[in-house]
Amino acid sequence: MTLFDIIFTGSKQALEAAKAAVDSAIEKKGSDAKVAFPETAYSLPTIYAATGKKIGNLGELRDVLSIVESLIVPEQNLEKALNAGLATALSAEIIEACKYAVEEKPYSEPCAGFISDAVIRSLGVPLVTGDIPGVAVVIGEAPSVEEAAKIIKNYQNKGLLVCLVGKIIDQAIEGKVKVGLELRVVPLGYDVTSVIHVVTVAIRAALIFGAVPPGNLEELLKYTRERVPAFVNALGPLSELVVSAGAGAIALGFPVITDQDVQEVPHFLITQKDYDKIVPTSLEARGIKIKITEVPIPVGFAAAFEGERVRKEDMFAEFGGGRTPAWELVRKRDLAEVEDHKIEVIGPDIDTLGPDGGKLPLAILVEVAGKNMQEDFEPVIERRIHYFLNYIEGVMHIGQRDIMWLRISKSTYEAGFRLHHIGEALYAKMLDEFGNIIDKIQVKIYTDGEKVEKLGEEIAKPKYEARDARLAGLTDESVDTFYSCLLCQSFAPSHVCIVTPERLGLCGAVSWLDAKATKEINPTGPCQPIVKGECKDEVKGIWDSVNKAVQELSHGGVKEVTIYSILENPMTSCGCFECICGIMPEANGVIIVNREYAGMTPLGMTFGELASTTGGGVQTPGFMGMGRQYITSKKFLLAEGGIKRLVWMPKELKDAIRDKLNQRGKEIGIENFADMIADETVGTDPDSVLEFLNKVGHPALTMDPIM
Repeated sequence: MTLFDIIFTGSKQALEAAKAAVDSAIEKKGSDAKVAFPETAYSLPTIYAATGKKIGNLGELRDVLSIVESLIVPEQNLEKALNAGLATALSAEIIEACKYAVEEKPYSEPCAGFISDAVIRSLGVPLVTGDIPGVAVVIGEAPSVEEAAKIIKNYQNKGLLVCLVGKIIDQAIEGKVKVGLELRVVPLGYDVTSVIHVVTVAIRAALIFGAVPPGNLEELLKYTRERVPAFVNALGPLSELVVSAGAGAIALGFPVITDQDVQEVPHFLITQKDYDKIVPTSLEARGIKIKITEVPIPVGFAAAFEGERVRKEDMFAEFGGGRTPAWELVRKRDLAEVEDHKIEVIGPDIDTLGPDGGKLPLAILVEVAGKNMQEDFEPVIERRIHYFLNYIEGVMHIGQRDIMWLRISKSTYEAGFRLHHIGEALYAKMLDEFGNIIDKIQVKIYTDGEKVEKLGEEIAKPKYEARDARLAGLTDESVDTFYSCLLCQSFAPSHVCIVTPERLGLCGAVSWLDAKATKEINPTGPCQPIVKGECKDEVKGIWDSVNKAVQELSHGGVKEVTIYSILENPMTSCGCFECICGIMPEANGVIIVNREYAGMTPLGMTFGELASTTGGGVQTPGFMGMGRQYITSKKFLLAEGGIKRLVWMPKELKDAIRDKLNQRGKEIGIENFADMIADETVGTDPDSVLEFLNKVGHPALTMDPIM
């Protein structure tokens, strides 16, 4: 058989399996039974994106089978073969949807199955920054456990998101590869059809970030080809079904690299039998360039380890977290005061803790010098300590400043990791990322309790207090320049963030100081200055210079922006925003929901459903994406009356910023403002929320109409 014949055979097999799955599900549950993947606003995403139809029940799902069948036209040409591959993808989604319709929990550990919208949005920032440079999908079975582990760890150490399907999952676990979404090695499932759960990640990226209209298959495929850096490794014997699924991947623009003899398709279907070359061949085929900073430590170092948690039973050494005194600080020094690459450990190292480990005080003092270094950049660089230490395999870092908490695992200690390696990691990464502003770095690591306490009082606390005072005085009026941020344009082509001292980027990761530092580090990069000039409207936040910049940077997609309004030309949203703010007319106010909250809101929509109308670089009056910190900014909804309009938010979010809410309330004459804001414990329907607001006398109820 030709390659085309194999693809058509596989797509027909998939279609027959889909028909059988639907018939079986209807027999068990009935045609009206609900069919849905969990925690998504996009129904069955592949079907929705390809056809524009949101499938709600099994009867509607059966109707899709005719569309799948129409895509299978067995003619000997590439276009028809790729269409048959897409038919296989649709069939796979139908089969997987039937699992979720029939079974209460179709997937259990270690397999993830369907990946929620919230997770995809959380991956947005690392994807656009390159911390996740690509997505590797490994299907099948490697010739040995050792080869499987080597390939997966190679991708993991390069920071890729790795999705596993089939027997490779067991090989990974046997090869002691740590798996889980937090480690960016995700076992999807053992059936070939479970590969659709990573396909829907790519497809929802087009819907979430790219504002691709559902039903526009041509634009969808263009987006995934150009903007989703994914590829497939198909290992072991290839069935017709796997080959056909591979054709579906190629149709989406994802090359397939296999260790089997196949009829190759240049750039798209490639045979690579040398397992040492599978990773570089795959990266080259997808055009993924990996920038690796050599970090001389005895364990892995990659962004993929950022989500790793060191549990108590796996811990060897612990610092801070309320157990011991601990702090971290970056401070600017003169060039003559810094000896480059000098790393000192002052006090006992962790190998003095005995065979069972223990606790130590800790201070990490990073002193930097450079001709372009500014004192304002200290907190920007200091925040990167959190990320850089979490990139170390077996190291967990939480918090910042003098509320930091660090753990080192037993396996990392046994691999030879010691405290000076913290300095090596910080030195290498800070010089790599901030080389344009830093010329020299020295790191001092203190574990002597007396010195940790003394230097904390003499150096760290005064520096923190001085910064806080400086930042408190940093207002939109006090600067003459705002910054644009285009990081997310790789996914959302028309989106432009305007970053000001009082409104950070909606992803929550880019403050005005971050944007300023980014410009210094990369003069032609994603953050560019916008000289404010004359303000046309101080309440709404309108500047001609900002509008001109937004129009140019969005390629004409957006013409005007009001920075302080949710109703009039609000700022666009990419899709990786931390929160969404939306108007609740019944309460004459607004609600805010964070992406971690999976429940219903008083607007009758979940976070995902709200986000589906808010993201993608479009302006949606009445809704806007935002960062958490913006909630308590003095410029929050200034045009609509400010924070007094806030009537509902999830309890977790409210508790996390309770002190700041109360402080902001006190500034405008309201005591204990957080207690006046409804949450899901009060209710998620408008009547319950209104009853509560009336009971507490919420100020929004007596304000001028918001609309």
